[in-house]
Amino acid sequence: MTTARTEPGEIGAGPGETLWPAPAKLNLFLHVTGRRPDGYHELQTVFQLVDLCDTIGITVRDDGLIERREGPPEVPEEADLAVRAARALQAATGTRLGATLRVIKRIPMGGGLGGGSSDAATVLLALNRLWGTGLDEAALAKLGLGLGADVPVFLGGRSAWAEGLGERLTPVELPARWYVIVHPGVSIPTRDVFQAPELTRNSPLITIRAFFQSGGRNDCEAVVRARWPEVGMALDWLAQHAPARLTGTGSCLFAAFASRDEAQRIADQVPERWRSFVARGLDVSPVHEKLRSSFADG
Repeated sequence: MTTARTEPGEIGAGPGETLWPAPAKLNLFLHVTGRRPDGYHELQTVFQLVDLCDTIGITVRDDGLIERREGPPEVPEEADLAVRAARALQAATGTRLGATLRVIKRIPMGGGLGGGSSDAATVLLALNRLWGTGLDEAALAKLGLGLGADVPVFLGGRSAWAEGLGERLTPVELPARWYVIVHPGVSIPTRDVFQAPELTRNSPLITIRAFFQSGGRNDCEAVVRARWPEVGMALDWLAQHAPARLTGTGSCLFAAFASRDEAQRIADQVPERWRSFVARGLDVSPVHEKLRSSFADG
């Protein structure tokens, strides 16, 4: 078992480099309400930002080159959403500046925590400031949606109620909570879940008030339990201690607690074959806090 609570800025910056946090998210519920003619799914969900963060190191360069000097070895540079985000912003604005990126991962990949999308959002926000390209929130959101359906919530920087593909966002204030997040050691491709014929695709629409009253569910959980039994075992284990739920399409799962000490006590009991994290729920993204503080300092 590995327990971890991450804070931005733990990794030393190189010369001329700035460090930017990229927080994970949890889906507190996830209803699949329909399927569009183009194959994409209509959803309702609540995104809870948490303080489990990747770190993005950015060094601005004047030769226009965009490169990734460090990143997850299993993700080719050309496929990395952080690199793709930088190139999308460069193409959209015509800037002649470039960047060297370091993508330091803490958020498990293929776990439904949105790490790749958050990395992309952090790159867009940070480079928009560092390059002085001046795109507004709507323009950045349009770029972000082209990279992934979860990117807009990280660009918005607040926990939010989401509908549509996940891009129609309404900020919400959520109760202060600490979360135990368990990664059962498997990576689940989102496409495999959404293409499953047995996936529920007709959940009725609910209201924000109904979510706060009943909590909803995750429509992907039955598919994931059937196809990835290790996730089901982890859900059953965590459910012995608190109501447990899958986030996104998995494979990570979580339970909420009132205090850090209570969450840590459960995390310390997670079986050795799985990883666990203790994370605090956030109302505002740390990358937005960094942007505000750097603006004030500047």
